[in-house]
Order: sequence, then C-alpha cells, then structure tokens
Amino acid sequence: MVEPGFHLDVGDGHRICVEPWGDPRGAPILFLHGGPGSGCNPGQKALFDLERHHVIFVDQRGAGRSLPRRARHANTTAHLIADLEQVRRRLGIPRWLVCGGSWGATLGLAYAQAHPERVAGLALRAVFLGTRAELDWAFGEGLRIFRPELHAAFLAHLPPEERASPLDALWRRILDPAPEVHGPAAWLWHDVERRLSELEPARSDLEAHDASAPFPATAFMEAHYFREDCFLAPEALIRGAGRLAGIPGILVQARYDLLCPPATTALLAAHWPEARLRMVEAAGHSLSHPGVFAALAEAVRELTSK
Repeated sequence: MVEPGFHLDVGDGHRICVEPWGDPRGAPILFLHGGPGSGCNPGQKALFDLERHHVIFVDQRGAGRSLPRRARHANTTAHLIADLEQVRRRLGIPRWLVCGGSWGATLGLAYAQAHPERVAGLALRAVFLGTRAELDWAFGEGLRIFRPELHAAFLAHLPPEERASPLDALWRRILDPAPEVHGPAAWLWHDVERRLSELEPARSDLEAHDASAPFPATAFMEAHYFREDCFLAPEALIRGAGRLAGIPGILVQARYDLLCPPATTALLAAHWPEARLRMVEAAGHSLSHPGVFAALAEAVRELTSK
C-alpha cells in the first residue's frame, strides 16, 4: 500500500506536505511544482501512470498544503533541496526521476546538481535558470515587444520615479507589510504573469479585483525568491551543469513561451550532452496546453521505461 499523505517536520518550524501515490513497486518519481509557491494540484497526476509509477508530490515550504501557509522564514533554495533529501530518506527511495516545470525545473536542476547520485533522470518543462536576466527580459523587453499594451499598463501602476527598475519596485511593494500596499502590487504581478503564461489569453488588459478577494499566494513567494536571485550564485545552474553528466534528461519547450523562452532551454542543452530537447510548436508557457502536457507525459514514460 502507498503511504497516505502526511506532513513532514523538516525543521525551522516548517512541516511540508508529502503525498505519495501510485504503485510503490513502480518507478519512483519526484514531482516539483512551479511558482515558487504554487503547490501541487490533482490535475498534474494525469502526467503519470498509476500502475507503473510511484509518484511523490511535495508542497514546498510555505506552498500549497505545507505549514505554516505562505511562510517565508528559513525558505531558500538550499532549504528546499535539503527538504527533498529528507523526503527521499523518509520514504526509503535510493534514486528517483525528477519531474518539474518552470520554477520546478529550477529546483529540479539545483537538486540534481547537489545530489546527482540520487537522480535517475530529469523530465523538465520550460527551463528557468533562476537568473535576474531572465526575469528582466520576460517582464521588460519581452513584455514590451510581445504585449506592448500590457507593458504600458504594467508601468502605469508605478510612479514615474520607480519605472526605471520596475521589478525591484514591485517586489518591494509586494513584500511591504501594509495590505493597501502589497495587495494591488500582488494582483498586478499575478495578472501580468498569467497573461504571459498563456498563448492566447482571454484578455490582454489588467482587470479590477474585489477588495475582499484573497491575495494571490504565489506573488509573495516569487517576490521573496526573485529579489534574491532565487538564492543561487550567478549562473549557478549553467556553471554546475557538468554535475549532470551521465543523467539522462528530456527538456520539453514551448516555441512561444514568453516567460521561459527556447533560448534558455537551448543554453542548458548545450551544457548537458545527455539532454534531449523536445519542442512543442504553437504553444505557450502553461502546462495546461495539450501539446505541452502530452510531451511532458511522454518524457516521463520514456525515462521510466528502461
């Protein structure tokens, strides 16, 4: 029988939610959600085969069902990597396939470089290397080129003196303790990011939000991580790519991903000879795109078929 979901005390006052499911005799797979801060959701289970895979869903510190909710203290990439090792040891898994997209790919790469002997393979989507340059492009030049009306609306929410460095200004506001400051900033970040994640967004403008609606959780965790360069050294994941030698990988990339563009995945592939690139045409960042979802599911099947 698969162990039921549980909360694992990983120290620092954090208890992370761990949900194993599938066949405990099957190929072990660690699934890493995006964000940072989004948490796992049931729809992601369709990526895996209930009868062939032993999948471990982990809600990272402060995310999803982990406790305390939205907690950012003692919450860095190094903490998350150490937590994953605690989970692996707790479940008695020698090696596992690591699967994730966007921030999940960032954490998956960081974990694999820290513990290559524990990784049987990597099935990654929409590679994000955790650098400020990627964020500056996505929410700056890329936004201006591909969504000019959204770019103008984005800047219009900031006073003129803060528009030269809009990301720093917005993250500072999101992390401000006053609700009247962080609330509008969190919604602004959430809405712009969501528009960029969809190939054909339902609307291109910024919508008004009910003051009583709960603020989007990921905005706060992303601001916490992004203003600290994801708690990674400069270009750490490219500089450390040599540690992936011998680990098979499949990189699923959407052609028109405006948040994690193909150039980033190509850069990683150039430093990791065992990686195979799978391009999905006419698709954007979202995992919900049928072609992207199918390609990642196929990558998992291939990497667990041996």
